[in-house]
Amino acid sequence: MSSLIRSTAAELAAKIAGREVSAVEVAQAHLDRIAEVDGAVNAFLHVDTEGALAAAKKVDDDLAAGQAPASPLAGVPLALKDVFATEGVPTTCGSKILEGWVPPYDATVTRRLREAGVVILGKTNMDEFAMGSSTENSAYGPTRNPWDLDRIPGGSGGGSSASLAAFQAPLAIGTDTGGSIRQPGAVTGTVGVKPTYGGVSRYGLVAFSSSLDQGGPCARTVLDAALLHEVIGGHDPLDSTSINAPVPPVVAAAREGANGDLTGVKVGVVTQFSGDGYQAGVLRSFEAAVAQLKQLGAEIVEVSCPSFDYALPAYYLIAPSEASSNLARFDAMRYGLRVGDDSTRSAEEVMSLTREAGFGPEVKRRIMIGTYALSSGYYDAYYGSAQKVRTLITRDFEKAFASVDVLVSPTTPTTAFRIGERANDPIAMYKADLCTIPANLAGTPAMSVPSGLSDEDGLPVGLQIMAPALQEHRMYRVAAAYEAARGTVYQDVPELAVAR
Repeated sequence: MSSLIRSTAAELAAKIAGREVSAVEVAQAHLDRIAEVDGAVNAFLHVDTEGALAAAKKVDDDLAAGQAPASPLAGVPLALKDVFATEGVPTTCGSKILEGWVPPYDATVTRRLREAGVVILGKTNMDEFAMGSSTENSAYGPTRNPWDLDRIPGGSGGGSSASLAAFQAPLAIGTDTGGSIRQPGAVTGTVGVKPTYGGVSRYGLVAFSSSLDQGGPCARTVLDAALLHEVIGGHDPLDSTSINAPVPPVVAAAREGANGDLTGVKVGVVTQFSGDGYQAGVLRSFEAAVAQLKQLGAEIVEVSCPSFDYALPAYYLIAPSEASSNLARFDAMRYGLRVGDDSTRSAEEVMSLTREAGFGPEVKRRIMIGTYALSSGYYDAYYGSAQKVRTLITRDFEKAFASVDVLVSPTTPTTAFRIGERANDPIAMYKADLCTIPANLAGTPAMSVPSGLSDEDGLPVGLQIMAPALQEHRMYRVAAAYEAARGTVYQDVPELAVAR
């Protein structure tokens, strides 16, 4: 395997800036890797070979002309979740209803990546409209976990996480509505970060649940995630929910944390995230991670957040309600799929036929749940009550962070389950996000960092680290210290299902 595809993003950026290797060579190495393994993994829905090589050549030309790198990640390849609008490149959201749609504009995240000289390799597979925990709900087939091709890579951003785990890209972008960055990160042994809500622009991000959706960085190391975070973060006047505040100093925090000293840091262990439904190997890995943090100098205290027990049902009323509203725009009248378009049918019939053919079962299920929850006579009992629970969860976070610097928990209750295992059991599928949902409801930042392999099945386990709003640097410092002490999971097993 090429040493280029095993390098970290930081290492690649330094080599490109130092003219030790060209950005074109780096891009081509990753494109070759995609061609080699993606038939088995199905991480990509579209590979933009021409666009990637052109972007890489521009980086090389600028450096040859004596210009400084556009950013600390100039020339580094990246896989972009197919929920961000990308000018001139198909954007489907994993759905047939948007098959063939080519946006005439870039999302702000896409634009910032291009301006930073990041080389976008293509668009990654995902659960349709980001609704799922396994990437089995994609209209274009499931993505497979590179650690075990019979298992899921998490969802909804399984394509992004799998591209990292299979060494198809050193960086990726995901979105996190209820755990769709962190849960895939945990089950593929990669790093996934959900920033503070409003910390990364949602302009051009196709909406699932507008009060919950948040784009964020995915990588194989904490420093790489921090470097990408600083590229995509920051205020955007095109997004009314964007926070007008500086990006927290996440890169400095990651570099500081790598020294391995957590003296003076108070870490709260959330007591609600354990017990029934949690795989024994996951809990043992979490206990070992907490012990490691203590060894690094952190003070460990138990923290109770009782309202977290109600996060899952509250989420599955709020998110479908917002999805019901947001997905009404896919009506066959303006763009995307159109079915039954002839002179004998009314517009209403065309809309109905198109939505029936274009949306998959999980999207239809959530639209119906949301429409019901918002309907006359039920709004207060369901949606209104869920929003009250959301307030209680926010208060639990505020109380906890009054006494600790960060909170920790397992990222997911189990390791990656087998493809098809939960396909007919929506409740079991939803429980994959049990630990991740509270941070979305409160809008606070959270991340997953690999905590080794389960002693039961040898599959990756994730440690979730949560911080107060706009305090991402706290969790980056803790994550980097833990990573420096423990190492990455890729040091544990040199050869896996997709040969590395």
